[in-house]
Amino acid sequence: MPEKNLLRPAVFLDRDGTICEEMGYVNHIDRLKIFPYAAESIRRLNEAEIPVVVITNQSGISRNIFPETLVHQIHKKMIAELASGGAWIDAIYFCPHRKEDACDCRKPHPGLLHRAAREHGLDLQRSWVIGDRYADVEMAHRAGGRGILVMTGYGKGEYELHREQWPMQPDSLADNLRDAVRLIVNEAGGLPSGHD
Repeated sequence: MPEKNLLRPAVFLDRDGTICEEMGYVNHIDRLKIFPYAAESIRRLNEAEIPVVVITNQSGISRNIFPETLVHQIHKKMIAELASGGAWIDAIYFCPHRKEDACDCRKPHPGLLHRAAREHGLDLQRSWVIGDRYADVEMAHRAGGRGILVMTGYGKGEYELHREQWPMQPDSLADNLRDAVRLIVNEAGGLPSGHD
């Protein structure tokens, strides 16, 4: 793994409700509906040379709602659709477990963030997580990073109904992925371009 000062900040993206529409369990490839602004948003991160990593819970595998092969097919389709808009994902990690399985990779646990950091030389403390669930924000905070809650998917409902019970608030709120990326790239204190 590179020395600390050579590690790069990254943006970690939730999948359902952030990159694509929240459909409950995406148990068929036809249920993948990518937001029209997703490719443009991710391309902006690509152009800023900021690694983009998808982290998603997919407990439908262990619940026997869909096979793991379907998750790979959906990710292949997502990558192809984003590529048609000039965008790419640097890596995808998913947790196949249920909460009862007590794994360290299911959000809000930061196990997949730590794995991605090891495998790609990433600095979690300078990274952001963007998602539509409080679990995404909590995962960011557990890893020492920052979290943006988007109002797409479950985001607006979770924020309006449950924010008073949250032990830590999101670092930022955004209407959607496009606005979250704009915050990160443009705001003072956002991510550097990757050339430290």
